Amino acid sequence: MSQELLSRIDAAARELDGLHRALKVDALLGRRTEIEQEMAAAGFWDDEDRAQRLVAELKRVKALGDPIVQASRDARDLVELVELAEGDPATLEEIARDVEGLQRRVEAIGLKAMLTGPHDYREAYVSVQPGSGGTESCDWAEMLLRMYSRYVERQGWSADLIDRQTGEEAGIKTATLHVKGPFAYGYLRSEAGVHRLVRISPFDAQKRRHTSFAAVDVVPALDDDIHVEIRDADLRVDTFRASGAGGQHVNRTDSAVRMTHLPTGVVVQCQNERSQHANRRRALLMLKAKLIRLEEERRQIEQARLYGEKGEIAWGNQIRSYVLQPYTQVKDRRTELAEPDVQRVLDGDLDEFIQAYLKWRIAGEDRGA
Repeated sequence: MSQELLSRIDAAARELDGLHRALKVDALLGRRTEIEQEMAAAGFWDDEDRAQRLVAELKRVKALGDPIVQASRDARDLVELVELAEGDPATLEEIARDVEGLQRRVEAIGLKAMLTGPHDYREAYVSVQPGSGGTESCDWAEMLLRMYSRYVERQGWSADLIDRQTGEEAGIKTATLHVKGPFAYGYLRSEAGVHRLVRISPFDAQKRRHTSFAAVDVVPALDDDIHVEIRDADLRVDTFRASGAGGQHVNRTDSAVRMTHLPTGVVVQCQNERSQHANRRRALLMLKAKLIRLEEERRQIEQARLYGEKGEIAWGNQIRSYVLQPYTQVKDRRTELAEPDVQRVLDGDLDEFIQAYLKWRIAGEDRGA
């Protein structure tokens, strides 16, 4: 058993060495030291925009470099533990569980290394909107909003609810989260699409089974310095009173902003900020992100057509089903991954689905290369 464990640890260590070189971890650690020195200097926050960019960069550097450094250290420690536990089956069994944990961490690090899209490292805006179906779909949309909020908590990230419109009887008409965490967009982009729920309706007195749909949209949170040409003539801006919580100021002034990009029909809105100017700025950044993503999707669809791939990324593309009746199962139609514990997934345990999506996407890119 000792030799088997040592072999598994060695394989993990070699993979970590490869990731260390591929991600230029030494350079990342050097950059981390530079940023931390700048942050410790007097007057660092005098230029708040620059300071925020450096703080965000430090988070990215740590998110890439720290897990590799720590996992490599743990691999060395495990080798020593195996050698010390020679001839002690009980202790070796405990070490075997730690080795399995190390292997899972190495796999997760490898997946993160594949987040090489131009915006994968950024924070994300996650929007949820019910499909047709009235109260049923509004309630389902709120369940999804809760699921993503729980996922954010599990990741140790944070999220601001920047827009929410409550349904007439239950649930939500629309809601948008600003998810703040390293590589949030790279991970959460897997959730964009239509989500389907099958359950016994809590709103049906006859307890019949209903099918509900809700659409999830995910775009990167861009910086102000990202340039996207938007002509004033192509933009309609409407203001209205915020409908959510926020105090007397929010409810008594037209501070909320809705922007419509006329050529594409893309609509964004924000009502969480305390002023119309701040909401307008946030809405414009969201609009830029959506237009960039639309262009990326256009290119992906064209590439899929050239390579004979079927299907396209679109609002009506159902990506995942959550079945509560007559059986329990969550199934992703892209990766074919199925999970019988629906409640665990709805409580935000999405890691398995997101990792499966990343592998599926990487495999698709390799086929198209």
